[in-house]
Amino acid sequence: MPRSRATAPAVIVAIDERALDARGQWPWPRNVLAQLVDAINAARPAALGIDLLFVEPDRSSAGADAVLAQAIQRGKVVMGIAGLEYRDRRYPFPPQAAPTRVATKRELPLRRFDGHLQSRAEINRAADGRGLISSDAKEIVRRVPLAARIGQVIVPALSIEMIRVAVGAPLLRLTDQGGERVTLGIGDLSVPLQSDGSLHVYFGHHDAERFVSAEDLLSGTAAAELLRDKLVLVGMTGLGLLDYQITALGERIPGVEVHAQILEQIFDGEYLRRPTGATWIEAALLAAAGLVLVICVPIVRPWVSASLLAALLGALAATGLVAFRAGSLLNVAAPALGAAFLFATLLASTLAEADRQRRLLREAQARVAGELEAARRIQMGLLPAPRELFAAERRFSLEALLEPARTVGGDFYDCFMLDPHHLFFLVGDVSGKGLAASLFMALSKSLLKSLALRGARDPAEIFNQANAEISRDNPESLFVTAFAGVLDARNGRLAFCSAGHEPPVACQPGGAPQRLMQSGGPPLCVIRDFAYSASELELETGGWLCVVTDGVTEAMNERGELYGAARLLETVRGLAEPGAIAAAVRDDVRRFAGKAEQSDDLTLLCVRRSGA
Repeated sequence: MPRSRATAPAVIVAIDERALDARGQWPWPRNVLAQLVDAINAARPAALGIDLLFVEPDRSSAGADAVLAQAIQRGKVVMGIAGLEYRDRRYPFPPQAAPTRVATKRELPLRRFDGHLQSRAEINRAADGRGLISSDAKEIVRRVPLAARIGQVIVPALSIEMIRVAVGAPLLRLTDQGGERVTLGIGDLSVPLQSDGSLHVYFGHHDAERFVSAEDLLSGTAAAELLRDKLVLVGMTGLGLLDYQITALGERIPGVEVHAQILEQIFDGEYLRRPTGATWIEAALLAAAGLVLVICVPIVRPWVSASLLAALLGALAATGLVAFRAGSLLNVAAPALGAAFLFATLLASTLAEADRQRRLLREAQARVAGELEAARRIQMGLLPAPRELFAAERRFSLEALLEPARTVGGDFYDCFMLDPHHLFFLVGDVSGKGLAASLFMALSKSLLKSLALRGARDPAEIFNQANAEISRDNPESLFVTAFAGVLDARNGRLAFCSAGHEPPVACQPGGAPQRLMQSGGPPLCVIRDFAYSASELELETGGWLCVVTDGVTEAMNERGELYGAARLLETVRGLAEPGAIAAAVRDDVRRFAGKAEQSDDLTLLCVRRSGA
């Protein structure tokens, strides 16, 4: 329910991207800013507020600070003051501010700043007023202090000081009527505040009509009527200057627009206020809702009590909305959450036995899920991380990924250096799925890695020994398809062997990706004592090899169609980096499958030769 603009008292002269492109990067020379101030003053605004600080002297030209001070002195100008949590040694004394008459019987808990930051004395003295430009917002701007203390001096916000200068009021009045009833008076105008001097900003949507580019004024193309008798603000809106705030509407707006929206809110007379005793009102709402639930929930059916809770929550929400439209901020979320918690407690007491049975069932399911999750972590922990393992390697690059169809699966991969020049890599797929496949996968991977590290560098010989070892103890008659390769990083010579595995895809620089159809033999554990044979391929610099499991080529969509090798070749066409290839294949398989359940583990390993 954002605020709608009823009046337009404020105009923002924006130092935006167009002005920066035309006049150069920030900070501009002070004589350019003096020209901008003179151009605004020539339009005869009610007051001019500068949401900028000129802390350092202008080194672009001698006397530029004096030129800017003279331009400020010729108009009704308010300079900004930034409150600090520490005392800046350059400003040991409190800032000069408009006098404030305080009528209170207590010490108001105004926001206090230990120090401040303001423009150079020569420029600051030339202004008719000085106003605070700081807020307490950490992430989202909801409240802004319109009266705060810097040391012992009460300093008004920039927007308030602009109104005071515009109407020519000699002082401000801070009147305390007890509780949260505090008003800030400027001439005949009274602004309601919280007891800490802050205002809840009632934000409207960001509106480009509030802005005039500084370049239009400097070039003389802006009409004077846009600024005449307006409260004019000068501030940054350039994207590279990082002066952006997030409002309660979730919009990022320039910080200077916060001041403009405060001025609009004051002129429209639309205020948001946390009323005195709001906490007691919220407690009474919770007590009323709780009493209704305590009486009704034990004696009605569950669906009726649920409907009653929904009606109570709707009534609380409506109360909060009605109060908001009246300008009062009530936190109906707290009573709503309390009522929901009480409802859950009462309902649980009437359904204790059923809840106990459900809890026992959930605990059993949680134990099974926990064991499966532990098995998944162990299985995934067996797989190496190529980016970390070969972070310093420049002769080749390697990427791998594995996405099990269930919590655990039977696919696996491995990659490691046999010596400083030879890379061994392996992709395998155990028949079946689930825990049985994962156990057989761990056995097969460990054995193949052990054989490779014990000195067998021929992939075919590694498969011969692994086939004999795994077949010896295989009561469930499981089998493993595997593809192993040994890459000589010095010359790109690749020796490989496929044990009934999905043919990999290879691509040389400038060529089209092709499948390597050479087969070294059947899957492991299918034919005992089978003699596997290896093949060779020379990868040129920039050439790559991509090994996948049938979880890629046999992925099914909702119509039961297979992904297929042709689509795989088309997906990797034109790609060169292993990371890009892996990501492209994974994403394309997901798009193809759509909402269909993943039918098999998806594993992919891609190696690319980078050079000698």
